Amino acid sequence: MDTDRALADYYARRAAEYERIYEKPERQADLARLEENLASAFPGLDVLEVACGTGYWTRCIARSARRIVAFDVNAEVLDIARQKEYGSCQVSLLQADAYTLEGVASDCVAGFHAFWWSHVPIQRLAGFLRAFHAHLPVGAPVVMIDNAYVEGSSTPIARHDEYGNTYQVRQLNDGSRHEVLKNFPSPSSIPRHLVGQAEEIEVTQLTYYWLAKYRTR
Repeated sequence: MDTDRALADYYARRAAEYERIYEKPERQADLARLEENLASAFPGLDVLEVACGTGYWTRCIARSARRIVAFDVNAEVLDIARQKEYGSCQVSLLQADAYTLEGVASDCVAGFHAFWWSHVPIQRLAGFLRAFHAHLPVGAPVVMIDNAYVEGSSTPIARHDEYGNTYQVRQLNDGSRHEVLKNFPSPSSIPRHLVGQAEEIEVTQLTYYWLAKYRTR
């Protein structure tokens, strides 16, 4: 799909500057809360991480996880992730597609993804979740985090499509401009998308981010 290729190209180009987004002063308190939650989220567990990017959040969940199988579609971000230290946690970094998980083993007992839900088109969420959950056992704990839209801090919404997806136009340091699909679900809409696939759903809304936890059904 064109949206998939555009998103992959954008993040390949953005790899070297990706983590600068976490330097915004107004977001530091929220980021500290996310890191505190994630650092103890997977005690002694083997975790499957979708769209791991540069490994920024992989390093955080590695503080409690026993093992992490993390994958991303882009070799550029994985090259950066491989330069990071993950302590005693065993981390495998793979190149794979988030919609098929082709080539990703199904032996993890927990799941995680950071800032991926917002890039999945609304009409493809159910399919993504089915493929993701098929790689986990019933009752597996899953944690996900993503952005909330905050006027003045978030990049403005440029347009909406017929499915209700929203898009931003972002400029990279090389001057290139990219239209990026970026959705901002309300806290109440997240459980609706998980109906039939999850239980014990808990959504925490912060100012700039949200965090959701659940167990697979």
